[in-house]
Amino acid sequence: MSSSVFTHALSGNASKLAVKAHASPVRIYCPITLPVSNRPVDLQLRVTSPASGTNLPIILLSHGHGQTDWLSSMYGYSPLAEYYAAHGFVVFQPTHLSSRMLSLEKPPQGDEMYWQSRPDDMSQILNHLESIEAVVPELKGRLDTDKVAVVGHSFGGLTASMLLGATNTDPRNGSKHDAFDKRIKAGVVIGGPGKGGEDLSEGAKGLLPFYAPDFSSMRTKTLVVAGDEDLSPYLTVRDETWHADPYTLSPGPKDLFMVKGAKHTFGGISGWDSNEIQEEKAKCAEMLGVLQKSTLAWLRSALYGDGSWEDIRGVIEELGCGIVQSKE
Repeated sequence: MSSSVFTHALSGNASKLAVKAHASPVRIYCPITLPVSNRPVDLQLRVTSPASGTNLPIILLSHGHGQTDWLSSMYGYSPLAEYYAAHGFVVFQPTHLSSRMLSLEKPPQGDEMYWQSRPDDMSQILNHLESIEAVVPELKGRLDTDKVAVVGHSFGGLTASMLLGATNTDPRNGSKHDAFDKRIKAGVVIGGPGKGGEDLSEGAKGLLPFYAPDFSSMRTKTLVVAGDEDLSPYLTVRDETWHADPYTLSPGPKDLFMVKGAKHTFGGISGWDSNEIQEEKAKCAEMLGVLQKSTLAWLRSALYGDGSWEDIRGVIEELGCGIVQSKE
């Protein structure tokens, strides 16, 4: 099947970005339920996979904390999950405990917004791959468990950052939380939160009393994606560069893609024609296509070293889609 299956007539410059993979049909399995101890409800997830192929790499996709009824759950982020799966990845999407879909009672102090349980959800998925294969027998023997990446958007970006090595020390009591998972070899942080402390707005200090991340220990290779118009005054007193902190404040190897014209929804990554979209409607198909292709290229290069990212990054800047930086 041609990769044109994911090409929109209004995709503009995105259609000029080539990827080294052809799109194929996908299968979606949902819901899959995993009993997990010390969790108020069972862990539910959606699996989106290529209909064919073996030695398939894994993506753990972490949703944000948006206030929609369904998109901030395993049912959201189809524009990413289906695109990655069509191009050879098996995508696992849990519903985190913070989801409005669950609307659980107030979490315990210290785990506000269930921030600690989120990265644990991802590690639990990796712990239970055999159980998942038993429920989805068509996956059995097709996964490459040495090729695992995490992708997270917004609050899911913090989840991804922690799995990649960032830590958080609760300023109220000095307790440090480390959720690093060495099985995860690469990650993409999209619109993730930046530095805490004085960089937080007064509202954010009340909403996120636990928040004081340290990105200096985030050593796993990562692509940080930020919008050059993503202003978050309810969270930070800084400008759009706050969302680039997971790149700026961490050691290499890292890449940064500042997406031109992007606010916090990047053209609609949380759902097809989502009402959450903040960007200009006329530019959304192009922006979404650019994000799909650029992150896919980066993931392929990070896991396989196939040169996809090197081929596409220069074109991104030539077309005026954004600015790319790198550090080793």
